[in-house]
Amino acid sequence: MKVYADTSFLVSLYSQDAHSARAAAEMSRFRGEVMLTTLGELELTNALQLQIFRKEATEDEVCRVRAKFAEHVQDGVFAFQPMPSDEYGRAQHITLKRTATLGTRTLDILHVASALLLHADRFWTFDQRQAALARAEGMRILTL
Repeated sequence: MKVYADTSFLVSLYSQDAHSARAAAEMSRFRGEVMLTTLGELELTNALQLQIFRKEATEDEVCRVRAKFAEHVQDGVFAFQPMPSDEYGRAQHITLKRTATLGTRTLDILHVASALLLHADRFWTFDQRQAALARAEGMRILTL
């Protein structure tokens, strides 16, 4: 089984928030492939840097989190995938079909498009709007 983990899931996995325990539990019992793209990596990095800006974490704390994440990538916890070549085309199609009714953001659409093009079996997110988009596109999501 292949899972696409979005940024909200990754942030919860590597930072303390209301979903952290759930993210850790899902990762510990899952025995498939958790896919990661450069988009996911970039958004996680940005979210961690925003924690410093908002004074929710120190630079040292974020540095430790980034080191742990890099270790997990190196150890194969995540299956790094190249960005799908038709990601923007698929995202454009999804935008025209869903944004007017769901109010989705561009980055959320890009994550869902990537997951679809990478043939993910499931989509892990704690973002309600992104979950609605993934569901609308026929994906199974992590139960929120």
